[in-house]
Amino acid sequence: MGGVYDGFAHLGGFLASGLRDVTSDLAALDGEGWWAVVVDYEGKVTCARFDRVRRSPLPAPAAPWHGPGPGQWRSSLDRAAYESGVRAIRAHIERGEVYQANLCRILSAPVPPGADPLALAARLAEGNPAPYAAVIQLPGLSVVSASPELYLSRDGDVVESRPIKGTGATADDLLEKDYAENVMIVDLVRNDLGRVAAVGSVEVPSLCEVEEHPGLVHLVSTVRARLAPGAGWPELFAATFPPGSVTGAPKSSALRIINELERVPRGPYCGAVGWVDADRGRAALAVGIRTFWISSGEIRFGTGAGITWGSDPGREWLETELKAARLIALASTGGTE
Repeated sequence: MGGVYDGFAHLGGFLASGLRDVTSDLAALDGEGWWAVVVDYEGKVTCARFDRVRRSPLPAPAAPWHGPGPGQWRSSLDRAAYESGVRAIRAHIERGEVYQANLCRILSAPVPPGADPLALAARLAEGNPAPYAAVIQLPGLSVVSASPELYLSRDGDVVESRPIKGTGATADDLLEKDYAENVMIVDLVRNDLGRVAAVGSVEVPSLCEVEEHPGLVHLVSTVRARLAPGAGWPELFAATFPPGSVTGAPKSSALRIINELERVPRGPYCGAVGWVDADRGRAALAVGIRTFWISSGEIRFGTGAGITWGSDPGREWLETELKAARLIALASTGGTE
């Protein structure tokens, strides 16, 4: 697999090659074939169908990863702007417009020509293993994800989402605010799935479980439903996208506030990254967090935090730093091996 690829993907233990076609039509996922999927937070859809798919570990890259220097990363919001955004969201909460909203920033740096996304994926797999690790390379876009969060899985007509809300360095760092935030987002996800679910089929098998990940812990819940007859991928996305855990509640108000405060598009960050096997009716799409994307000579990475009335601006900034530090170090030349 060395050299330049027309397109390939490694997701969920599957290695896909032989790029057949690329479409922006989600309805194609209800057809046939095996697809790698990237949906930007702003709604841009990229579905890539591959002819050859087999179970395989991540292939070895032809050469080591060469990324930007640690000092080359720029943030779309500096600390002062981010903390000001947190205070603005608290003012919206005080006025009763929203209960919770996610505030994110995008880190970007120039990437050396020929930087191989497979080499970055290998580095992340060693230094920050993740349940929904992914690498997708397509003409004009490469995505490398170490996402810990399931946006949607599908097995026939059964769909499941596992929203994450609440982050700390250890379980002892989790606050009452984190648990309240998680329950709030679970209610939102239940409501979203309920729009396309068979009546009475939405359930919450687990609530606020503590999950350990490299360098931090998360609170994770599970929401499950059975799709109503006639509901396919376009309807599922229309009901649930963008994911509730990276927007806020109520979602419509949170989306408006996010648009006011964030200065650049999120892109694949906070969108969806994953695979769909249309032939077998199975799929796993992760929320595009802990995710790098490379295009036009730049590498980008997003980080953010859920803001509630109980949020402290300085602590929320530090949460975004905690979420980014390990991965930015791994993606930087001279960073942590």
